Amino acid sequence: MQSLIYLRHMEHLLAAVDLGSNSFRLSVGRIELVNGLPHIYQIDRLKETVRLAAGLNDQKILDDSSIERAISVLHRFGERLDSFHPSRVRAVATNTFRVARNTSDFLPRAETALGFPIEVIAGKEEARLIYTGVNHTLPASKNKRLIIDIGGGSTEVIIGIGDEPINLSSLYMGCVSYSRKFFPDGLVDAYRMRQAEMAARREIEVITKPFKRLGWVEAYGSSGTAKALFAILQEGGFSSQGITAQGLKALKEKLISEGRVIPSNLPGIKTDRTDVLLGGLAIMSAFFDEFGIEKMQTGDGALRLGVLVDLSGREESHDRRDESVKAFMKRYHVDARQASRVKRTALALFDTLVQPNQTNQELRHSLSWAADLHEIGMSISRAGYHKHGAYILNHADMPGFSKVDQSLLATLVVAHTSKLTRVQSALKNRSQWYAILALRLAVLLCRRREELSRLALRVKAENQHITATVDKKWLANHPLTDFSLHAEEAEWAKVGFDFSLMTA
Repeated sequence: MQSLIYLRHMEHLLAAVDLGSNSFRLSVGRIELVNGLPHIYQIDRLKETVRLAAGLNDQKILDDSSIERAISVLHRFGERLDSFHPSRVRAVATNTFRVARNTSDFLPRAETALGFPIEVIAGKEEARLIYTGVNHTLPASKNKRLIIDIGGGSTEVIIGIGDEPINLSSLYMGCVSYSRKFFPDGLVDAYRMRQAEMAARREIEVITKPFKRLGWVEAYGSSGTAKALFAILQEGGFSSQGITAQGLKALKEKLISEGRVIPSNLPGIKTDRTDVLLGGLAIMSAFFDEFGIEKMQTGDGALRLGVLVDLSGREESHDRRDESVKAFMKRYHVDARQASRVKRTALALFDTLVQPNQTNQELRHSLSWAADLHEIGMSISRAGYHKHGAYILNHADMPGFSKVDQSLLATLVVAHTSKLTRVQSALKNRSQWYAILALRLAVLLCRRREELSRLALRVKAENQHITATVDKKWLANHPLTDFSLHAEEAEWAKVGFDFSLMTA
């Protein structure tokens, strides 16, 4: 009975892992329905300062000591998540993972230590999740909200209304990187602070006009830098109304007069913020000057809560990725009827090829989206459209999708009609090969862009052996399909599969 109660309890828990450039965080949340809508209540949190961005050298190589610190923390997080089903955990990695040239070398070790896949997300996806998290903790409002999240290696800026972000941007600057660059020895004077602020303003001015044109009524800061500044300004008597322009100016003057950050002279500061406060202060001051902000409050949500909310949406079948695919289909003028035909056929074939489990269910989603988007490259050119489509999917901002998600989509799309040897090195398992097989056969069968009265082909696969069985009379009336299916035999042989075509 106790184990049954425990399992039921676990069914209502989700976990988010935020691998930031400064800190690693783990949040466990409980889903509860309030007036029929799911709400997330965080019941457990872990945070460890890793300073990952500080381990990047000039060649963007992450040093061994930083990697080992990260692996040690992930082992501890993994112990806390040991009883969680993979479908109820999402781990996301941010800027340092994005820019480090050796990420692909240590990422498998990190995933093994944590026990779950790690998604390296794009800057705009990080911004979307931050907005989702912060907004989840704020009172409902019809006002436009500006949210600024100064992380260790990047800063995300968002304007949104209600649940929807309107404009998102990710800037390559953070409290760790700026502290290392402008205050490497921890010393500060007016010149150094001015240089840091001007460098930040040069980054910000690229987005100033579109953000100020949209405007906002409420401004919020999220994550460590904003919360640290809020606490210092309040407890140190620099401000009584949150983060203010006057308060930031007074704090800068104090730090410059003392020449460095002296924790004992700054009520409200936490020990782990001492080394990165100067860089974060310079960036925040630059935003206040460039955007003309007078006052800012703090939000409690940030990235990890945004991940939990997003994961909850997937649990409730409101997957943000579905909305992104629909938007892309509209933007690139995809023939929705043809995409629907191909999708139905590909999924029917896929379901006969793989065993249903959580991993294959996620792959099935990817196959579905790839079928919807397999012709987006035609908006550029019919010639080589599969390559154009793969490029778009690899490089576009797709809300809800991680870089790994997008890479798999691009692989499926480019493989649906190109040489299979082109994607051989990108595939991780046989199920992904079977997804490509299902999509290739679906496109082939739907080439006439007409509704199929019936599926005249059956396919079975075991290890490296594929058998496609086609209705003999139907095949005789479709000589182009006959020719194309025989071409598949040769194509699959190039990548080590035995593809046999049979009639019945």
